[in-house]
Amino acid sequence: MSRIGIGGVVLGAALLLGGGAALAADAGKAAKLDRDGRAAVSRLTSANPGAKAVSGKAVAVLVFPNITKAGLMVGGQSGDGVLIKGGKTVAYYNTSGASYGLQAGAQQFGYAMFFMNEGALKQLNKTGGFEVGAGPSIVVMDEAMAKTTTSITYDKDIYAFIFSQKGLMGGLGLQGNKITRIKP
Repeated sequence: MSRIGIGGVVLGAALLLGGGAALAADAGKAAKLDRDGRAAVSRLTSANPGAKAVSGKAVAVLVFPNITKAGLMVGGQSGDGVLIKGGKTVAYYNTSGASYGLQAGAQQFGYAMFFMNEGALKQLNKTGGFEVGAGPSIVVMDEAMAKTTTSITYDKDIYAFIFSQKGLMGGLGLQGNKITRIKP
């Protein structure tokens, strides 16, 4: 099998494991995703001073509690999440992405995007989905930065935190990620 063939198989497996591009119509699954999303934000803000500081100023948070990523040269990732605004879940989203490069492995993780203004939040629902890396400015807060960032001026549109990483994924490559609104 060629490298692309193997990568295609890995990408397909990653998309299936992560839930594909649509949340099932089962209300029980939507309720579980809502619970998992709220619990993930609570754990993140309790354990991470930077996330706690950002959450107090954010207009909304989009959290993906469980994303699966896998790859061998060609890779993919996918997971479902919830948008929480004013303490209520207001929408459901899927994140999916593809990558190519020197990479191998599989991992699961979560991430949360704190939207600091209404303009950035409006970009989320643009036709065709929200592409990470295009549009509003996003600051990815790594663990070291998040620990020291409790009283900065929040002048970017979105602050993103990656958490609960499990597994091993290593390598270098090009990656694209898209966030699309889905109906539960």
